Amino acid sequence: MQPKTQEKTPQEDMFRNRLDVMLDHGHPLYVLACQIDWAVFEREFGSLYSEQGRPGVATRLMVGLHYLKHTFNESDESVVARFVENPYWQFFCGLEYFTHRLPIDPTTMTRWRKRVGADGMKKLLSETIATAMRRQELSPHECTKVNVDTTVQEKAIAHPTDARLYQKARVTLVRLAQARGLRLRQSYARLGKEALRKQGGYAHAKQFKRARRETRRLRTFLGCVLRDIERQCQTPDEKLASALAVARRIHAQKRDDKGKVYSVHAAEVECIAKGKAHKRYEFGCKASVVSTSRGNWVLAADALHGNPYDGHTLAAALASAATASGVSATQAFVDKGYRGAAKDVPEVEMYVSGTRRLPKALKRRLKRRQAIEPIIGHMKSDHRMDRNFLRGKVGDAINAILAACGFNMAKLFRAAALLARLSFLGYLFEVDPRGEQSLDQALAAA
Repeated sequence: MQPKTQEKTPQEDMFRNRLDVMLDHGHPLYVLACQIDWAVFEREFGSLYSEQGRPGVATRLMVGLHYLKHTFNESDESVVARFVENPYWQFFCGLEYFTHRLPIDPTTMTRWRKRVGADGMKKLLSETIATAMRRQELSPHECTKVNVDTTVQEKAIAHPTDARLYQKARVTLVRLAQARGLRLRQSYARLGKEALRKQGGYAHAKQFKRARRETRRLRTFLGCVLRDIERQCQTPDEKLASALAVARRIHAQKRDDKGKVYSVHAAEVECIAKGKAHKRYEFGCKASVVSTSRGNWVLAADALHGNPYDGHTLAAALASAATASGVSATQAFVDKGYRGAAKDVPEVEMYVSGTRRLPKALKRRLKRRQAIEPIIGHMKSDHRMDRNFLRGKVGDAINAILAACGFNMAKLFRAAALLARLSFLGYLFEVDPRGEQSLDQALAAA
């Protein structure tokens, strides 16, 4: 059922003070809570709820929790726990009075993300850009000149080795078979665990011939369990059939095969080499990021599967940026990985790093293309893009978009904090017209 609309009640509570009375109106979260257009999400997500059943959780609460989660780099569990401790977080999410109870179970955030999907999460990113424009931190003209780059969004998986994959696939099959009442000839629980331990010890000691022998044993164990289940269960259910398909691919794949499986629970993971000296291979998916050339606002972030060539992703990235900001880009500044992509976007002027004989203005903007690199670094280190814990390809797209939301929200937070600081300094100098207090002392006091 659709969540109830949160409306401010005109009647006061005799025993409690309202949050808007208790809190500092100059606090950045208070300012942003008043400037974000929360009604947009009520209109966009209202069709996702039925008219029957128990009322859903308030849309503003769910959107606010996701903003806070990626702005302050929290998990689902920690953002809900900190919500109870922080009155500014509660006001930001639409509460009238301070509450001492958890607003939702952390698993509700998972179900809400699944319901809204990646397209719905783009509405959250669009609203951060719209809020920046309303605050005059970002102008529509700035959105016409953008920097574009790709990175790797790694998945939360262990480093894939053949031995670990064989063991993990066998354990998964045994667990699913036992849950369905299948009596296996042998589960190899003890032998598989011992073989994996030996394989790791031999590999660490550089006894690679013995390590390969234990790896072959683990592959044999997986094949025996796989064939045993296939004999006993001719028509498996969807979950077991999916696990069997992944196990068959792991059992059959060779060293130099393409399209290999690198994780049992995340079969969509790809191996991507970006030429980094400290990290030769990364396991996850490629992600495209579009930022403004001047103000470093993130306009789009998309997950790209299949490890496509960077140049082939430019048109889709610019289209996503135009949808989020409402302004189409006219100039795009990219690195050499995008060479040859100009024909895909004839309406946009594309400038590649290293291009010579450019006017000074274009040369300065092309030099600023490098500013997107620290943006990606902050999205990874501060806004949960470095290790994606969300399931499936949809989870990859959602995490990339929410990382962009967190980056923009952090910029809005700092801008509101700076404005409050300057207002306070202005107040100090108004009450001290002689200027006896130095600027350094005023800044320290602020």
